[in-house]
Amino acid sequence: MSRTAIHVEHLGKQYRLGQFVGNYRTLRETFSEKFNARKTEEPRKLLPESIWALEDVSFDVLQGEVLGVVGRNGAGKSTLLKILSRVTEPTRGVVEIYGRVGSLLEVGTGFHPELTGRENIFLNGAILGMKKNEIESKFDEIVSFAEVETFIDTPVKRYSSGMYLRLAFAVAAHLEPEILVVDEVLAVGDADFQRKCLGKMSDVAKQGRTVLFVSHNMSAILRLTQETLVIDKGHLLLRAPTAEAVDFYLSRGLTQEGQRIWQPDEIPARADPFVPVAVRLTDRKGHILDGVRSTEPFFLEVEYKLKKPIKGLRVGIYIITSHGEFVFTSFDTDDPAQFEQYPQRPEGAYRSRCEVPANLLNGGRFVVGVNASSYRIKTYFHDEQALAFNVDAAGAPGTHWPENRLGAVRPMLAWKIDKIDGSEKK
Repeated sequence: MSRTAIHVEHLGKQYRLGQFVGNYRTLRETFSEKFNARKTEEPRKLLPESIWALEDVSFDVLQGEVLGVVGRNGAGKSTLLKILSRVTEPTRGVVEIYGRVGSLLEVGTGFHPELTGRENIFLNGAILGMKKNEIESKFDEIVSFAEVETFIDTPVKRYSSGMYLRLAFAVAAHLEPEILVVDEVLAVGDADFQRKCLGKMSDVAKQGRTVLFVSHNMSAILRLTQETLVIDKGHLLLRAPTAEAVDFYLSRGLTQEGQRIWQPDEIPARADPFVPVAVRLTDRKGHILDGVRSTEPFFLEVEYKLKKPIKGLRVGIYIITSHGEFVFTSFDTDDPAQFEQYPQRPEGAYRSRCEVPANLLNGGRFVVGVNASSYRIKTYFHDEQALAFNVDAAGAPGTHWPENRLGAVRPMLAWKIDKIDGSEKK
């Protein structure tokens, strides 16, 4: 019979906004504050200038289970993993962990920048409670996976972000904690490394270890997890088999009128000076659509404001299937001439609009993601499920055949049929 690895009951985490940071408190002051907190008559009352990052979250994870966690940016996913990894304490509720926890919450979690890669491997192993000979037995495998053999005795502060990430993931995945907590490791790194990470995560899962995996990559969630939690604004909305949870997540809260208008509380502070206003699905005349036909072109437009000039800005869209697979990506400066026209966008209001040609998408449900960034400098805004729409494939290429046409795209390709004379030399 499987035993419980993680037990979470009525978990809540409250943060104060704009709190003054003073001197460090003494032990006496800390105990006094805890004692006074117990006397508070209304512990559930939300204080002014406070926010509940998590509220009344409960679930169990069995040993050997691989559980996905999905939700929008700011939903509370990372806060949950930080509590489970003992990085921060909950405001209320109970968390019980049965086993050693290895975590990768961000690039280089737990690394000391002044120590070498070798020293950090042993430090992380010691933190996990492993003996020196256990770490040594895995050392070569970790270094090989991370591809940092040449730099293993160099202080990690001199590593590139890619090297940092590879070593951090290698340590977290190879030192064999009973519970592995991973937060969006696939958001950074090149495609080869992402595939390598997915392969290792799959191996870890097959070894019977407990895994909590947060990702915006729905394909990875579908591939690696059996069940998934859907979290929104600090609340656990659903726990279900992963396919059902992903469908729920991708359709949750998406407008049915072909337009999404962002509210102020949905825009992270780091987006400044970029302010997203809306994304729309329209026809050629600008009329908002709630669905499109595969045989007709349609338009996607992103409206936004800039509080001050941004150099090298590009605004783009991702088209994603209902199962989280990327169909294509396009940015408003993909044309070099367009990029040269807007090397720096001045302060003001803008609309970036593109045409999706007819006879491209297959029938089904698709999701639009929106991204605003300066290439390799900064990502200002990213909403991976900004808008959803349906495509009707009636009359599309091949619909005279009574079969389901596989694939996310259904292009009208130019074919030519030639009869070859059998006597013709080849």
